[in-house]
Amino acid sequence: MRKNTTRMLAESAIMVAIATVLSLIKIDLPFGGGVTIVSMLPIVIISHRWGWKWGLLTAFVYSLIQLLMGLDNVGYAESFIMAVGIILLDYVVAYSVIGLSGIFDGPLGKTRKSLAVGIAVTFCLRFVCHLITGAWIWGVWMPETFMNMTMTNPWIYSFLYNGWYMLAELVITEIVAMLIYQPLGKYIRGEDIK
Repeated sequence: MRKNTTRMLAESAIMVAIATVLSLIKIDLPFGGGVTIVSMLPIVIISHRWGWKWGLLTAFVYSLIQLLMGLDNVGYAESFIMAVGIILLDYVVAYSVIGLSGIFDGPLGKTRKSLAVGIAVTFCLRFVCHLITGAWIWGVWMPETFMNMTMTNPWIYSFLYNGWYMLAELVITEIVAMLIYQPLGKYIRGEDIK
């Protein structure tokens, strides 16, 4: 078991490092937000390889790194509770939920389908976190028009703004995950461990 713990720690550290580097490669979208080059996929892979509990811990570590990299955003908060909201919902919870992806291995087995479902569900959970802060906190900067529509409701604005880039992130991650599943399937399923 000690050998596996060391391996789990080493692999998780490598995957967090890869995810962090990939998060720096961002394509800014015309309506705001940006899409990374599958930055959360390494965290998803750890969750499926070592289980959702270990995946959640790994994703939590990744969330803290993302928080440190985006700490200047907390300065936009107009109150202490808003600062806590940004820290928790835009970073800690939003990125940690990605680690739950492996929970779908239980009912579905470690299959391509469980990987696809895990990505879809956890990315939607991340979207909900950003949706809440987008309406509650960032809505004060809502423009008069967005995507050629008049904006009067911060929830609609947040849904469109966050939905736009999160959907793109979801689709790209799903495509890449399905493409790499065949060559990395034994690794993801843990069949390489002796």
